[in-house]
Amino acid sequence: MVKTHSCSPAITGVLFVLTFVCSGTYGRLHAPPQRTYEPAFVLVEQYPSPVISKTTPGAEGIGFGFEGGRVIKIDHAYHLFTTEMLPGHLGVKTRMAHWRSPDRIHWERVATLYESSGDFTGSDPRASLWAPMPVYNNADERWDLFYTAYRCAPNSGNAWRGNYDGKIWRAVSRVKGHGGYGGPYVDVGVILQADGDSQPWEGLMATDSFFPYQVGSRWLAFYGSANSEHLPIEHWRVGLAEAPALPGPWKRRSEGNPVSLEKRFAENPIVTLLENGYYIAVYDNDIEYPNTIGYTWSAPDDGIKWAPGRQLVVQPKGKGFWADEVRTPLGLIPEGHGTYTVFYTGYQRPPASGPTSYASVGFVTVKEAGIADQQVGMGR
Repeated sequence: MVKTHSCSPAITGVLFVLTFVCSGTYGRLHAPPQRTYEPAFVLVEQYPSPVISKTTPGAEGIGFGFEGGRVIKIDHAYHLFTTEMLPGHLGVKTRMAHWRSPDRIHWERVATLYESSGDFTGSDPRASLWAPMPVYNNADERWDLFYTAYRCAPNSGNAWRGNYDGKIWRAVSRVKGHGGYGGPYVDVGVILQADGDSQPWEGLMATDSFFPYQVGSRWLAFYGSANSEHLPIEHWRVGLAEAPALPGPWKRRSEGNPVSLEKRFAENPIVTLLENGYYIAVYDNDIEYPNTIGYTWSAPDDGIKWAPGRQLVVQPKGKGFWADEVRTPLGLIPEGHGTYTVFYTGYQRPPASGPTSYASVGFVTVKEAGIADQQVGMGR
């Protein structure tokens, strides 16, 4: 039986405020953005259970749950594009799927977008498919879908090869217009990969995530890489790429990479432009902060200089706590009157989810509550 809840569950406990305070010493390229305002958010409501889980109709046969991707809101409905982790070697055999909800709580599976081969010999560059990111291309009047494809193989020596040699693919919807978000999509080609322009901080995983955003007439994108050539993995970081248009050509920025969000781990940033012109990126900050997601911001018309990352608690202890480990935020969705929905994946440990942990999807509501410089002071 599917467990359902009313649309107005009780607000859980304390209000949490996330304020992006710039501190410490940074070089010129990594200096926090100049600002007259600091974005901040109040956690208004924690929905008390996952909304997509092992028991959700449509989730049959998904061995390890859901991870990564993006939620968009179109015509008052929510659309989740995510990776479904199938049985077998963990994180190898995957499907990228489209789910839909009219109210954030009740979801139905719409379609499979792509399914990987699950090859575990290292021979297939599309053995595992991850992080589907739909982005609307106003110039072409079509949705583009960016995603990551990996080779997969058993570990070799001290290297983790579960997902390696990642390449960023671009696909385009066959259906023109804003209503074409569900595809079907046709692959156009690889737009970023390990090559002669790779930078010293990038590792065996090559390019592991990609999210483009527009600043004026140009396009920027966060992309990621991990030093998986050595276990334990020391760094999982992000940098910036740039292009004259959404289709590309995409090139890594020669200055400022990697972007200093966290000391060790930052993955899958998704950027939202606020009504006041500030850019907000939400991202996975890993198990250093097991009940939080990461946030950063950039000033209007900038998009290059990003503030040091901060954490927002989305799973406070107490009533409504369901995720033993919060992982990946799936975007920041405007809801009007300064409020936003943040969907995220979280891992549930046994015995509730069987012999292995299972990644479900939940959400919180947050409210924008920025602080002007005259309130916080610029001299600290």
